[in-house]
Amino acid sequence: MSKKSIYRLISFCITIIIACNILCIYKINADEEKVVKYAKSAVLIDGDSGRILYEKSAHNKVSVASTTKIMTCIIVIENGNLGDMVTPSDYAIAMPKVKMHLDSKDKYKLEDLLYAMMLESYNDVAVAVAEHIAGSVEKFAELMNIKAKDIGMKDTNFVTPNGLDAKNQYSTAYDMALLGMYATNNELFVKITNTRNYSFVSENGRRVSVSNKDAFLDKMSDAIGIKTGFTGNAGYCFVGALKNENKKLISCVLACGWPPNKGYKWNDTLSLMKYGENYNYKEIVDIQNDFVKYDVRNGVENILNTYTNEKFGLLLKNDDKVDKKIVISKKNAPIFKNEVVGYENIYVNNIKIKAIEIKAKHNIKKYEFKYCLKKFFLIFFSLI
Repeated sequence: MSKKSIYRLISFCITIIIACNILCIYKINADEEKVVKYAKSAVLIDGDSGRILYEKSAHNKVSVASTTKIMTCIIVIENGNLGDMVTPSDYAIAMPKVKMHLDSKDKYKLEDLLYAMMLESYNDVAVAVAEHIAGSVEKFAELMNIKAKDIGMKDTNFVTPNGLDAKNQYSTAYDMALLGMYATNNELFVKITNTRNYSFVSENGRRVSVSNKDAFLDKMSDAIGIKTGFTGNAGYCFVGALKNENKKLISCVLACGWPPNKGYKWNDTLSLMKYGENYNYKEIVDIQNDFVKYDVRNGVENILNTYTNEKFGLLLKNDDKVDKKIVISKKNAPIFKNEVVGYENIYVNNIKIKAIEIKAKHNIKKYEFKYCLKKFFLIFFSLI
């Protein structure tokens, strides 16, 4: 075979390999496109690390309707006395349906109102508890936005506690999933959102019975909520959570159809959760009492011993590529015991996921004149 023929054969083989890779990538992307069929924005995250497992326009700022009440509930749980009696204002009573039809001449226990708000999504109740906690809706919205920043919700601004459409109120699928991840770490929140039926009596003797409108609880055995939502602007929305001994998944679908397509949000949520079955928990980093050793400049000792004291694991697919890179930031003495001297950075598919602190096991003093003088006299007097 001539050299020209060999080159042609090699070129043909390379072309076939490239084409196969392109087709494979196209198939993977096409399969992932099928995960969410109806929602304009959607996301699935690892409920422990917050890592995105699937996304579709997950950072688009949109209305999120009554999923807003997840934040309202958390703010009340963390800042309120749940035994307080709440007297609703005329403003709260005037909220549009869905509503409990509160009475300004009656009083209701704060904890009871949380069940009413989360199970039935009552708009008047959301405003009543917000005013009770902060004095006004505006002040309560400030608390909501402070908490949003603390959680890491960078593309969110709350204006109302009930999620009714309002100017400059928005969030994203990813931010709402982060909120769901945070909220499901609260035992009382999970207890409330997983309650099927709840009854209570107001101070004046009105008996109220509420039932959970979250059909997702019956669609998957490990489902733990969380909250539905709908307005004419937002469409159907849902933040969902699934938890078992091996994994925790948080999903969010926004603008997932409009009437009469109420079931679209369940279809997309189930599809997201089933996609999450491709992921399994793997421990990536363990506690290491003896980690890397490295040279230190200008020190009375040349070598620093280090350690890490953090475990870290992730939900991973079989084809996920995990890399670890050590970065030392402190190379000059003095160095103090337990001081952070660098990081072990964890990458999944070339995206940085986590930075594990590397710490010094011992002190290393700086090599300076004072030290040299002290050393000289110690040696000198030892020879006398």
